[in-house]
Order: sequence, then structure tokens, then C-alpha cells
Amino acid sequence: MLKMKELGYRTAALDVTRGEMGTRGTPETRAKEAADAAELLKLDIRENLGLPDGHVFVTDVERTAMVKMLRRLKPRVIITHQIGDPHPDHDHIAHLVRESARLSSMKRYDEETGDEKIAVPMVAHNVFSRNVVPSFVVDISDHLEQKMAAIKAYRSQFYDPGSTEPETRLTNKHFLDELENRSRYFGSLIGVAAGEPFFVRETLNIIDPIELLTRPMNLYS
Repeated sequence: MLKMKELGYRTAALDVTRGEMGTRGTPETRAKEAADAAELLKLDIRENLGLPDGHVFVTDVERTAMVKMLRRLKPRVIITHQIGDPHPDHDHIAHLVRESARLSSMKRYDEETGDEKIAVPMVAHNVFSRNVVPSFVVDISDHLEQKMAAIKAYRSQFYDPGSTEPETRLTNKHFLDELENRSRYFGSLIGVAAGEPFFVRETLNIIDPIELLTRPMNLYS
């Protein structure tokens, strides 16, 4: 998101729930943390769809809500959860986004609202919890420190020796180091300091394969 903003694109984040079922923090706390992270990420827009946490499914109710949001925001590219993520909400959101992206281009879907159809946005999935070979890795070397600062904005979710709330995997004192190391690992695959991996189900249309395949990678000669 930071790199896209630097390249001149408008960026937005849509939270699907308010995190009311979270083990730590409250919806109010999470909203403040999300606002702090949005400022660090230099987002143009951050909104919340308000679906019930722990009860996100792919029904026509959820699809209609997502389609309305997509038609209003008009994204060209959507980055969402990984399909098959072990958290049910995350997996369902990935499918919800894919279906809604297609439906948002169909004029007669929910046409009574008067929302105009949009071109089908391209959907990319973050590679995180499953062992999936990325379709591409983005060089985020210049933005790793800012990325980590944005993650740390969600203070209620991470290690705090003074907290009396229940422990989770995220509250392990080494968890944030694991996230940074992960970025460095994916960066190493393309010969840079840090990278962000993504998976795309569709075959990518490359206009200039020479430019793509001869781009400097700083790999071993």
C-alpha cells in the first residue's frame, strides 16, 4: 500500500468486521488502532463494512453489501485474504471478494439501488498462512520499517507484559520479529532486502516479457 501510494495511486482499506469477537481489545480499541495504522499507511480511505465478526459468510446479503462498496470505491486492484486460510472469516472474505468483484460488473445485479456497474477489478491474494508459491513478489525494501510501524499500531493484539488479557499466538514476544523475518525471506527470493508475496489465480497478461524478465534482481551471477 505504501509503495502504491508512492507510485501515485489512490489507496484504500476496507475492514469487513469490527473485531467484536477478538480475544484482546474492544471494537472501539480496534477502530482507533485501525485509524492509526491508516495514517501510517497514508491511505486515502479506510472504511468498515460492519459484518458480524465470526459470522462472515458468502450469501446474497454479504455479496450485495460488498458490491455496493466496490461500486462506490471503484478499485482497479483488490488485495485480500488467502483462499483456504484456517480462519473461517478470512477464507470466506476471500471468496466474498472474488464473487463480488465479478458481480460488481454486472449491470442487472442489485440494479434497483441505481449503483453503476464497474469494470471487474483484478483480485490478488496475500500469501500468509498456506504453503503457496507466489505469483509475484513486490520489493518493499524501502517501506519495511513503515510496514512494521503500521502493524505495531494494533497494540492490543501484540506482546504487552503489563496486559491481563488472554494470550494468543500474536502476543508471543517473538511474533513481530517473525513477520519482519518473513518479509526479508520473500525479499531474498528476488534479491532484495524485503518483499511482499501475492498469489493470483488468473493467468497474468504480460505486455512486455523482455522488460519483466530482464528487470534487475541482484541475484547471484
